[in-house]
Amino acid sequence: MASQVEGDGGDRTIATNRRARHEYHILETVEAGLVLRGTEVKSLRAGGVNFKDSYATIRSGEGWLLGCHITPYSHGTDANHEPERDRKLLLHRKELGRLGGKIAERGLTLIPLRLYFKQGRAKVELGLGRGKKLHDKRATVRERDQRREMDQAARTMTRAGGPRRRSHDDEE
Repeated sequence: MASQVEGDGGDRTIATNRRARHEYHILETVEAGLVLRGTEVKSLRAGGVNFKDSYATIRSGEGWLLGCHITPYSHGTDANHEPERDRKLLLHRKELGRLGGKIAERGLTLIPLRLYFKQGRAKVELGLGRGKKLHDKRATVRERDQRREMDQAARTMTRAGGPRRRSHDDEE
């Protein structure tokens, strides 16, 4: 079997949920393993995953990832996986209890932020988040634009050699 090029056992990101940070205030993050079938792993290695409208929940003391679409493996047989099936999350019992208590609070939910391979195992980074209101989203966009403008101004200043020095002729 061919070895993967991951560089010192680091994470190899498969997909990120960029909309999650726009739609939710992320209060904390948790790493969880995924129970997958063989064709799902092969499809993930090919990058066939969609996080849109997916979330995690806790049912009867077990964590579940719902609504995550993993495309069927192109070279799979009739034993290929169901693309929208619920996938079990691997979390410690203490984490399940703590997250279950927080999810029971009003307005908190578990959102998958990132799917990646860590030392050959599929992991998902879950964020405990509270939904943003429309004005919060606008404020986030405004802050991002201001930060971008400040960075751009700083770059132009450094390219031009810093602020212009005034000569003795300019003072008069």
